Amino acid sequence: MPIAATRCSRQRGFSLIEALVALLVTALGLLGIVGLQLRALADTQTAVRRAQALRLIEDLGERMRTNPNALLNIAQYLSSYGQKGGDIHAADCAATACSPAQLARYDLRQWKTTVQHSLPAGQASVFFAPGEAASGNRRQLGVMIAWSENERRIDAPQDRQAYRDP
Repeated sequence: MPIAATRCSRQRGFSLIEALVALLVTALGLLGIVGLQLRALADTQTAVRRAQALRLIEDLGERMRTNPNALLNIAQYLSSYGQKGGDIHAADCAATACSPAQLARYDLRQWKTTVQHSLPAGQASVFFAPGEAASGNRRQLGVMIAWSENERRIDAPQDRQAYRDP
């Protein structure tokens, strides 16, 4: 019997080690699943922002389609990244009648303000398409929209300046 007693005493606690190893493997697997879930959430947010940018570009196109003689006043739609909606001087066409050129500036101001509010640190540039060389026959504009990806939204202007690089 002494031989059997020594054999049992050596194997004591082995099941506990197996359980701890299984717990460690399970914990690592769960951490991997959580990491994949967070990555999928970030990628979903990126897709939502891109879809929003496409909708904003379509919105500018629709504004141009509803403006009579928009092509004659196409230069009124030009804008750089640094120019914000509030920087654009335009008559309030919602309250008074406007000419097509004034309506173009009003639409651009409204649109740039929407870009700023729809996307985090949203900016937009509207420019003549590179192939449009003849000034009297320009019919195409290029639109580029930029925003900060995967950043939380801050509503207070002073906090926004401290948190984001303009």
